[in-house]
Amino acid sequence: MPNRNNTNPQRVGAVFSLILISLTLSATTLSAGQSGQALTPVQNQLEKERQRLNSADAEERRDALMHLGAMHTVAASRACLVGLTDAAPMNRAVAAESILSLSTEESVPALLPLLNDKDEFVRREAVHALGLTRSRSATTRITELLLNDKAGSVRSAAAYALGRIGDESAVVTLATLLSPELSAAKSGKGKTEKSPFVLRAAAVALGRIRSRAGTPALVAALSNDKLPSDVKREAARALGLIGDPSAVASLRAATQAQDPYLSEAAYEALKKIGPP
Repeated sequence: MPNRNNTNPQRVGAVFSLILISLTLSATTLSAGQSGQALTPVQNQLEKERQRLNSADAEERRDALMHLGAMHTVAASRACLVGLTDAAPMNRAVAAESILSLSTEESVPALLPLLNDKDEFVRREAVHALGLTRSRSATTRITELLLNDKAGSVRSAAAYALGRIGDESAVVTLATLLSPELSAAKSGKGKTEKSPFVLRAAAVALGRIRSRAGTPALVAALSNDKLPSDVKREAARALGLIGDPSAVASLRAATQAQDPYLSEAAYEALKKIGPP
């Protein structure tokens, strides 16, 4: 009778050899993938653009940032983070939107330092990108930019961004900016906003947030003869989006305005609010 406890050394050696070969092949495959020999077309493109980010030519780096941003993947956006500190202002601006495939937890902290950039265009594009994140964690910094930045284009972008985010905590600031005469807290120290582009953006933002707390400021703007017609038109549209019946009387009066576009905007807003 054969001894069942007697193990065949040749069989054990053969099994061990097969295991060793399998492990060796797995390691070789992994090494090949890491060295680019087995990358997918998308991975190859990502690696190609990442290498171009090291170019000494600013335009080539910018082109790489644009291509990476157009890939709309987390890996591509993460590769673009280096562009936020690029020496060329245009590249920093392009990188701001190219990183938006990242989560808000990663993209917002990366973008916030650009709000202090010396270049106006960079600040504008950074705040625009923050608006696209729709992250309320950026509301406070964007509000500060709206009130304090010296460039009207940046302040306008900040107002639009607050509208995209939709945080009701920004309503008081936007309303005070649009109609400062309604604010009892106004001390006279702050500058009155004179840029029609910023005022128009504030009206648009209030309409997007759709809080009735913004109605009084929009109604005041609608009847303010000192404001440009395009600001008043946006105020009318915003009132239609908010849908507050308390704005009906002012909108009816605006339908008789000499500006036909304002009259039409007020009429369309009344249709949205419906009968009182």
